[in-house]
Amino acid sequence: MTNLEIAALPVSERFQLMESLWDSICRESSVELDAPSWHKDVLIERMLRLDSGEEPVASWRDAKKRIREQTESQ
Repeated sequence: MTNLEIAALPVSERFQLMESLWDSICRESSVELDAPSWHKDVLIERMLRLDSGEEPVASWRDAKKRIREQTESQ
């Protein structure tokens, strides 16, 4: 499948494709999945924002609903 074919898919199908690809990578025990070094900095910043109350928090149910609404409308 080419990049153009992937781009032509609806967002929901691209998410399914991405999930399938990720699952196939995770099943390979020889692959080390190291996060980039900047990722730790981003996580620390977000935790600080959560602790200080600056970062909004949503329940998992509300988050899933919002994500579904966003992907279904595209």
